[in-house]
Order: sequence, then C-alpha cells, then structure tokens
Amino acid sequence: MDPTTGILSQWQFAITSIYHFFFVPLTLGLSVLVAIMETMYLRTGQVMFKRMTKFWGNLFIINFAMGVVTGIVQEFQFGMNWSEYSRYVGDVFGAPLAIEALLAFFLESTFLGLWIFGWDKLSKGMHLAAIWLVAIGSTLSAYWILVANSFMQSPVGFVEENGRLVLQDFGALLTNPYVWGQFSHTIFSGYTTGAFFVIGISAYHILRRHQSDLFKRSFQIAAVFGVIAVFLVVLVGHNQAQRMVQLQPMKIAAAEGLLETENPASFSLLTVIDQKTLTPKVSIRIPRILSLLAYNRLDGEVKGINELQASFEAQHGPGNYIPSIWMTYWAFRVMVGAGFLMLLLAAYALYRTMRNQLTAKTWLLGIFPFALFLPYLANSSGWILTEMGRQPWVVYNYMRTADAFSPSLTPGMVIASLVSFTLVYGLLMGADIFLLAKYARAGAEPAGEKRTVEEETYWE
Repeated sequence: MDPTTGILSQWQFAITSIYHFFFVPLTLGLSVLVAIMETMYLRTGQVMFKRMTKFWGNLFIINFAMGVVTGIVQEFQFGMNWSEYSRYVGDVFGAPLAIEALLAFFLESTFLGLWIFGWDKLSKGMHLAAIWLVAIGSTLSAYWILVANSFMQSPVGFVEENGRLVLQDFGALLTNPYVWGQFSHTIFSGYTTGAFFVIGISAYHILRRHQSDLFKRSFQIAAVFGVIAVFLVVLVGHNQAQRMVQLQPMKIAAAEGLLETENPASFSLLTVIDQKTLTPKVSIRIPRILSLLAYNRLDGEVKGINELQASFEAQHGPGNYIPSIWMTYWAFRVMVGAGFLMLLLAAYALYRTMRNQLTAKTWLLGIFPFALFLPYLANSSGWILTEMGRQPWVVYNYMRTADAFSPSLTPGMVIASLVSFTLVYGLLMGADIFLLAKYARAGAEPAGEKRTVEEETYWE
C-alpha cells in the first residue's frame, strides 16, 4: 500500500474526530445543566426557571443535531479506510459500538424528541424525566464509545484465533481498568464544557444588562457545577496519568520528553528534542517531581524513550515505536495548562457568586465570554495526546496503524473524501457557530412573568 494513502487516512480520521468531539462534551454537560434547571422549575414553580430551561435547551438542541451528523461518518470510515483493522478486531470492537447505537443513542434521541415536543403534552414530571433520560443516554453513549477506545489503549477480554482477535470475556471489556479513567475524565470534561458555556454566555448578557436576573441565576448554577466538575477533572486526570505510567509508559515518556530512564524521575519545564537523532536541544527539568506525580512519592522509576524503544524492538522486531514527541509533549501541556486555568476561573466565578457580585462592573467578568473556548482547547489537545501518544499502535501492542488501512485504497480516493469531509464539516461548523451565536445573543423568551392558566392550575 502507498504510504501516502495511510497518512491521508489518518488525517481524515483525525479531522473528522476532532470536528465530532467539538460537539460531544457540550452535549454531556449541557444536558445535565438543562435537567437541573428544569428540576428547579418543577420544585419552585418560578417561570424564570422555565424560560431558563427553554433558552439553554434550544442551544443544546442545536449542538446535539450537529453532533449526530458528524458522528455518523466516524463508523463508516472503519469499513472504508480501515478494513484491515475492522477484520482484525471487529468481533471485539464492534460489540460496544453496536450497543451504543442501539441502546444509548436511541434512548437519548427518543427522549429528546419527547422533551422538545412535549412541553404542553406531557405532565411536568414526565417532561422532566425525559430530559434526565436524555442526560443519562448521553452518558451511556460516552461509556460505550470509551469501552471501544479503551480496548485500543489497553486490550482485554479476547483471544487471538486465525489472525483475528475474538471476544472471549465481555465482562472484562466492560470493567477494563483503563475505561474508568477515560470515562470519568471525559464525563467531567463534558460537565466543565457545559459549565463554561453557560458561564460565558451568561456573563455576556450580564455585561449588557440584558435579562440580568435570569442570567445571574444561570451563572450561579453553572459556577457551582463548574467548580466541582473542573476539580474532578484534575483529580481524575492525575489518576489517569499514573495509570498511563504503568500501561503506556512510552506515552508518558514522550509527554515528558524523558529520553533516559530515571529514578527518581525529573519533571520537564521545557524540553526540545530532535526526534531524528533523539538528542535534547533544550532540557530544563525539576528533580523528583515526575516521580511524585507518578507514584505520590519522591522516588520511583519512570522508563525513558530509549529503553522503551529497545524493549519494543526486542518484543516486536525492528521498527520505530516512538510517537511524535513534539506533538505529545505539547498536547499534554496545553491540556493541563487549560485545565488549571479553568479551575482558577471557576473558583473566581464561584467567589463572585457567593459575594453576590455579578454586575456589569464586576472586575474580570468580561473574561468569561472568551474563557468559553478553554474547555474546547483542553478537550481537543487531550484527545490528540490520547491518540498520538499511542502511535505507532492502533491496538496497543497488537496491531500497528500502518497495518490497519484498507489495502484497496488509492491516494486519489482518500484525497477526494478528505477534501469533501473537510469542506462539509467546515460548513457545518460554521452553521453551528452561527446558530449558537444567534440564539445565544438573542437571550431568553420575553419575560411574561405571570403564570399561564395551566401553570396556575398545576401549581395550586
């Protein structure tokens, strides 16, 4: 197979994946926030919470629709561009994907339809249950996708027969230790994305003194939700990094620019490595800190790139088993840097909320509409780290990416689909941003604060 075809297929999958993952975290987080807002409407009967629920719900629907469109293409690529991968692991990898589509996605989409069209047709309790089931469906959908991805990161529950991996223990697949770190990290990242989305747009309206009461309350809800979510992202991320030291030591070595095995291991402040010669051009490191992060103590061995490369060659034969050090190193730092900045901003948002200081004159409130983009930066760089750091493996230790492509593909075929997908997804992204911006700027429905006759009857 022409190596160019493989590279183009990787680019195509990377582009479509990143496009798709722009929408997924907001779906995870905003579904829960909308459900919380409607719960408050049900408990208090205040019309403001109904208006709040409908406003954020409309933005959720726009985002959800785009996520569905971009997600469908992902699975088609396994057969079109990655047929050797599908042949080799389809028996294992296909099971969680099928369950995700048949169970979680249909649960999510069915009850979203009931929620959209059921405002005046369902009872208040049933309508509230519908949006909570949407949130549960979104979470289950993420779980099944991450079961499949975690198998690629840390394969379990299979036997190899006739050149294929065959599912032997479905329970092992579901309880893969790797999946719980990925799942919790992804879910809390989604909650963080939803929180900063609500905080950013609410701050925009507060600064313009537009429907201030509604958006102050939205800001308050999201601030509390956001502080909890970001703290859990950092906590779970630390645990996930420690698991990575054990299960994917090459990924953490590349992420730290660690060429030689160290005990105790030093943490990189700035490292620049020439990947062709594996020599450091710049190396500024803090002694012992990487051991502390990896083992919660000041001593502990972290294997270096050179030793790991030799180990892979001894096990799998000659080849290059080192991922892109530059990409992995900086993706890790962008993700962590954005995460800690969000923790600081979320704490500040909560502080201003507790002091009841949410006005157009509040110091630094104007930064939150721009901070809305931080979780997207963290989410994208996190997935780049996850996937690029695993290279050259598509299934860790079992199948190389170079062996996973469809052998019948030609560069022309992939270029045509790559250009088409990029253009179409670019248009969809533009439409999504336009619609979200349009409805976000418009604000909630006019404030008819009097209850309708139906509401008066219900709440009496």
